Amino acid sequence: MASSWPTRDNQLVESMRGNLLIATPSLFDFFRRSVILMVEHTTEGAFGLVLNRASETSVGEGVPRLAEIAGADEPIWVGGPVGPGSVVVLAEFEVPEDSPKLVVGNVGVADPADEAPIARARIYAGHSGWGPGQLEDELERDSWIVEPAISDDPFRSDDLWSAVLQRRGGDFALLATMPDDPSLN
Repeated sequence: MASSWPTRDNQLVESMRGNLLIATPSLFDFFRRSVILMVEHTTEGAFGLVLNRASETSVGEGVPRLAEIAGADEPIWVGGPVGPGSVVVLAEFEVPEDSPKLVVGNVGVADPADEAPIARARIYAGHSGWGPGQLEDELERDSWIVEPAISDDPFRSDDLWSAVLQRRGGDFALLATMPDDPSLN
């Protein structure tokens, strides 16, 4: 269950933690066609990971010490433009309570130093971040479509942007058919 708290203008806002932010077609910057899993959202700001941007660097090449956790041949995923030299491990835990920060279902942030049993993991370089009130402003401007996350979302390799819009249904299912380059339509 999402929590609520007062914002800077005393309006109650629901936490986006455990939800997906789906970029609307109006976003043409770094976040074009991105799907972000919100890991944390408080009055202090928000933190998320872009789920659908694989890098060309494998885990074995970029962070070999984490190859056993996620697989040496698996790509490092670009979690966002903030702190590109930092690494975040997102994992599906066999025992959910083993995660220092659960996000959705049994998926949460993993501490590579722990030896908690995990079913699968992905390695992210960088993250997406918002200062106090910044995400709320973007949501009010309709920059993002919000959809509840499911445990499989962080581990999909298909066109996640289209798949999540299809899942949402209605007019969003039609939007999901939009080509990556609308001029080719």
